Amino acid sequence: MKKNLVIVESPAKARTLARILGKEYNLKASMGHIRDLPKGAIGVDVENSFAPKYVVPRTKSKVVKELKEAARTAAAVYLATDPDREGEAIAWHLAEVTRSDRKPYRRVVFHEITEEAIQHAFKQPRSIDLGLVNAQQARRIMDRLVGYKISPLLWKKVRRGLSAGRVQSVALRIIVEREREINKFTPQEYWTIEAELARKIPAEAAAVRASLVGLSDGTKLGVHNRKESDEICDELREASYRVAGVKTKKAIRRPAPPFITSTLQQEAWRRFRFSAKQTMAIAQQLYEGLVVGDEGSVGLITYMRTDSTRVARSAIVEAREFISARYGPEFVPAHARSFTRAVKGAQEAHEAIRPTRIGREPSLLNPYLSKTQLKLYQLIWQRMVASQMSDAIFDNTSVEIEAMRPYASSKYLLKASSSVIKSPGFMALYTASKEEDEEEEKKSPLLPRLERGNRLELIELFPEQRFTQPPPRFTEASLIKMLEQNGIGRPSTYATILSTIQDREYINKDKGSLQPTELGTIVNDQLTKHFDNIVNVEFTARMEEELDEIGSRKREWVDVLKGFYTPFDESLKSAAELMEKVKLADEQTEETCPRCSKPLVVKYGRYGKFLSCSGYPECKYTKSYEVKTGVGCPEPDCGGEIVEKTNKKNRVFYSCNRWPECSFAINARPLPQPCPNCGGLLTLYRGKQAKCAKCDYKGKLEE
Repeated sequence: MKKNLVIVESPAKARTLARILGKEYNLKASMGHIRDLPKGAIGVDVENSFAPKYVVPRTKSKVVKELKEAARTAAAVYLATDPDREGEAIAWHLAEVTRSDRKPYRRVVFHEITEEAIQHAFKQPRSIDLGLVNAQQARRIMDRLVGYKISPLLWKKVRRGLSAGRVQSVALRIIVEREREINKFTPQEYWTIEAELARKIPAEAAAVRASLVGLSDGTKLGVHNRKESDEICDELREASYRVAGVKTKKAIRRPAPPFITSTLQQEAWRRFRFSAKQTMAIAQQLYEGLVVGDEGSVGLITYMRTDSTRVARSAIVEAREFISARYGPEFVPAHARSFTRAVKGAQEAHEAIRPTRIGREPSLLNPYLSKTQLKLYQLIWQRMVASQMSDAIFDNTSVEIEAMRPYASSKYLLKASSSVIKSPGFMALYTASKEEDEEEEKKSPLLPRLERGNRLELIELFPEQRFTQPPPRFTEASLIKMLEQNGIGRPSTYATILSTIQDREYINKDKGSLQPTELGTIVNDQLTKHFDNIVNVEFTARMEEELDEIGSRKREWVDVLKGFYTPFDESLKSAAELMEKVKLADEQTEETCPRCSKPLVVKYGRYGKFLSCSGYPECKYTKSYEVKTGVGCPEPDCGGEIVEKTNKKNRVFYSCNRWPECSFAINARPLPQPCPNCGGLLTLYRGKQAKCAKCDYKGKLEE
C-alpha cells in the first residue's frame, strides 16, 4: 500500500513528525531550499517582467533525486515546511521540482510540533499560498538586483570581493551614523550634590540621603563646575532642613508579553551574550524537536520566527492552572492576559514564542538538553508563565526636603525616594533585563519614618563631578530593537542582517558593541552618496510594507519590482560615472617576507585574501592567506599548526602551515580536543558532532 510523503526542511523535524504521524507516512527532509537563483549569474530577466531563472544547486542534486523518487511512489505529497513566507516559498519550489503527475500536493501549516497541532494541520490541508510565494520571490529578486548590480562597482572603486545588500546596507548606515555621533560628541561638565540628613530626635533614627534638584519654587538648578558646586555646598552647610512633604503611592508593574523573535534575540544577548544567529540556531533545535527520555523526539517550543504576541487559549488556561498549583491562587489575575503588539506587518495568525507544554518545566529537561539549549528554553518558559501571573505591587515613597538658607528668599529643594515590594506577583519568577543604555531604577535604601514638618540635621555633603555621555554604540540587542522600530527587516531576517555585516568585515564587535571598520565606513559612504534613495531607512521600511502587501495579495509583485528598479537603475548609471576610486590602506601582519624581510600585508584578489610583500613591485613574493585554528598538526614529529585556507574554487580546507614540507590536509574543521579512543585528530561532523580522522569514533560535541 502506498504511503503519504511528507517533506520538511530538516532531519530533526522529520524525526519528530515521524513519531507523531506513524507508519502511514514517509518523512523526507529537503535540507532547506532545493532551488535558487544561480550563483554565477544574475538570474533575473529584467526586460521580461523580472522573470527569475531558478536552478538546483549541484550540492542538492542527490536530495532532489531522492525526493522525486519518493513523490513518484507516494499516494499524496504533504509539504510541511515552516509557517512563514520563506517556508511557503520552499514548499512551492518543492512542488515545482518534484511534481511528476497529477498526484495531489497539499500544504500543511502548524506553529508547534505537538500531536494536537499536527493532527489538526493534516485534517485541514490547503493549497500553496502564491501571495506569500510571490512576496518571497520579490524580496529575493530585489536583493539579487542590488547585490549583483552594486557589488561590481565596489570591486572597481573600493576593493575586489566586496558586496552590498539592500537591507544589510541600511543596518550598516545606522551603525556608521551612530559612530559619527559619538566622535562629534563634546562632553559637558556638570556636578551632582547629595546630602546625608538625619532627624535630631529620636537620635537612633536612620539617615536619609537626598539629591539636590533645584529651588523650592520649581526652578531647575544647573551646577556646571567646581566653583558653582563649592558655592552651593557652602550655602547648604549653613542651611536648616525641614521635611516639606511625604507622599506614598501604590505602583503597579505588569509582566512583559511572551517573546517574539526580536525580543527573544535581545533578551538572550543581554542575559547570555548569545548572538542573534546563535539564538535562532538554538531555538530552531528546540522547535524541531529533541529527544526527551521516553517521550522520544519532542518539539519543545512554538515557531520561533514570529512578530505576534498572541497566545492560544489552551496555552493560557494551562499556564493559569500551573501558576495556581505552583505559586498559589493569589498569583493568578482575575482575568487572563492578552497582549497586543504594534509591530509593522505583524501576522496575528502566528503565535508568540512559548513552550509547547507549560508542565514541561526546565528542571525536568536538564538531563536531555545541552547547557545553551536549557538556558534558552528556561528563558522562554519563564517569560511565558510570568506573562500570565499577577501584577507586582510596590509602595513608592518620595520625600521633599527644603534647605533654608540664612537671609535668602529662596529655598533649595532636595528629594529622596524608596520603593518597597508589597506583592511580588510575576517578579517571583521573572523580570526582564535592561539594555546597557537604559537607565536602571535608582535603588534607594528604605527611608526612615518621616512626616511633614520634621526638622533634619545635615551630616555630610557629597558633591560629585560628572560629564554628559555620548550615545552608546549599538549592541546586537539595541540594533535589532532599532531595526524593528523602524520597520526594517522581519523576524526571519534580523539574525542574517547582523551576521552578514560582521562576516563581510564591515563591523567589529568590541566587548559586545558594534563598531564600523574603516572598510565598513568607506563602503557606507559610497553607498549613501550614490544610492541614498535606496539605502535609507524610510525607503527600506516602505519596501517591507509593500512586500507584506504582496503577501496579502493587495499588490502585484512585478509592479512592486518595477517601482523599485526604475529609480535604482538611474542611480546605477549615475554611480558608474561619478563614483571615485578609494584607496584602502593595506592590512598589516606580523609576518615578514622570507626574501627581503619587509612586512607582509593582506591583499585581495580574484580568489579572496592573500599575503603579499609590502615591497611590491620590487619584491613579488606572495603566499596564501591562513587563519589559525590553534590545533597542532597530527603528523608525527611535524610541530606545525593546522590553518584554514581557501582554494581557487573558494572552498575552505585545512592544512599544515609547514606546507610543502608537510602535506597534511583535511576538509573538515579540526577540533582542539583529542579523540577519547585513540588520541587522534577530532573534526567537526554534521555541525553537532565530533568525528575522529584516524579511527571510527563519533560522539557528541563538547560545550
